[in-house]
Amino acid sequence: MEKLNSQIHLQNCYIIRQNEMLRKKAQVLNQENQALLSELKQKLSKANTKLRGSPDIDVSSASSSDSISSSKP
Repeated sequence: MEKLNSQIHLQNCYIIRQNEMLRKKAQVLNQENQALLSELKQKLSKANTKLRGSPDIDVSSASSSDSISSSKP
């Protein structure tokens, strides 16, 4: 019984370590995603400003990225 408990304990430690590594990776990816989203918003804003006089193209609806939500680990 102690051997089984020891094995399960080791498996739990391994899973916890993996979980922590994945959480850190998710956090880095989330930060990268936020930076890219900010860059995209800036580019769309500049494009919208340049095209403001052109009635044929409307990029204002493309800049609404509020529907994109970030997942917190």
